[in-house]
Amino acid sequence: MTDGLRKLFENARIIDPASRLDIEGSILIRDDRIEKIAASSEMDEYVGSGEVSRIDVSGMIIAPGLVDTHVHFRDPGFTEKEDINTGAAAAKAGGYTSVVMMANTKPSVDSIETLKYMLDKGAQTGIKVYACGNVTMGMAGRELTDMTTLREAGAVGFTDDGLPLLDEKLTAEAMRKCRELNVPISFHEEDPQYISQNGVNHGKASNYFGIEGSDRKAEISMIERDIRLARETGAKVVVQHISTAEGVDLVRRAKAEGLDVHAEATPHHFSLTEDAVIEHGTLAKMNPPLRTEEDRQAIIAGLKDGSIDMIATDHAPHTAEEKSRELTKAPSGIIGLETALSLGITELVDKGYMTLSELLMRMTAGPADVYSMDAGRLCEGGAADMVVFDANVSRKVPAVFASKAQNSPFIGREVSGKILYTVCNGNTVFEGR
Repeated sequence: MTDGLRKLFENARIIDPASRLDIEGSILIRDDRIEKIAASSEMDEYVGSGEVSRIDVSGMIIAPGLVDTHVHFRDPGFTEKEDINTGAAAAKAGGYTSVVMMANTKPSVDSIETLKYMLDKGAQTGIKVYACGNVTMGMAGRELTDMTTLREAGAVGFTDDGLPLLDEKLTAEAMRKCRELNVPISFHEEDPQYISQNGVNHGKASNYFGIEGSDRKAEISMIERDIRLARETGAKVVVQHISTAEGVDLVRRAKAEGLDVHAEATPHHFSLTEDAVIEHGTLAKMNPPLRTEEDRQAIIAGLKDGSIDMIATDHAPHTAEEKSRELTKAPSGIIGLETALSLGITELVDKGYMTLSELLMRMTAGPADVYSMDAGRLCEGGAADMVVFDANVSRKVPAVFASKAQNSPFIGREVSGKILYTVCNGNTVFEGR
């Protein structure tokens, strides 16, 4: 059910990275589909005298609804941090119309019952909420889930995100199964043998706090292993939340070799370094940790050249009480859905590293294609999923979010970009003020 039969978003800059469309024009929506994309003068003639609701978005940008393939909505099991409804509200406020929930819930997503609960609840949110299944039962790393059954029940991929898969034989078996099912397998690449205290880079930040922290070898060694296994199995492998320059180069070389290897970068890893942990404490603690300026620049270069296919927020809500604990006892992770687009504009576009179209590609069709989702595109006859935003407005990140959580080191930061409308299936699900 849509909230209007025919709606015309007029006089915007329309960017669809997948088709390389970049025009000044208007988009006409009928019910839940895009009926027409055209220059404004052509659209006036096309619409004629027919009844239509007109929304003037002069000077704004219309892009495909954003796609995030890595969110934690904490439901079931940890709903004091977030639930599927509040997570979806945060997604709408950030311009997202399609999201993929991770499987480290309680119970974890190793059964049809849990997966069905999540997908059924997600279907009531007004946006498109997908979910991954677990690779192993209970995320224990010992026994594979029934991936075939979970896939048939709607899982769009498999991951034990939050924990690495250490058993190489089991990992290879899981890769082969995912290849058979034609779905990605996504890896949290942190080997615990190189980590004394997680969430803080071994280097300047760990020295400041007088701890050992997390060595970069933790990520590099696991990426090396999983690229080797991808070569052996032919699986579609996703390196989650990449944080090291060496990791980016490994993925770049794997792609050049023709392997089906992909990578995510988070907004915090392309925006911040380990200095942020010194400044913000637990609000900038995450796994893998923020690293050096050299690593940040390597991630930006990977996003630019396509070695990194997608920007994923790793939206990770925690309560204020949890984040108020001392550094080594507080949980890792920050929220990200409501700041991602602005950080991309501020850190990547405004500073000249990427064009707006390149940024949007990593936030729309890029991730959608890796997960074989019908999303991330603007086309006639296609789903009326889009975001309308002002790329030029300057604002401060507020202290209150649509998310239940407020664990962000970006509060109060000056950023560019403001979401005006999020539209999913033709419905306006968010309207900015």
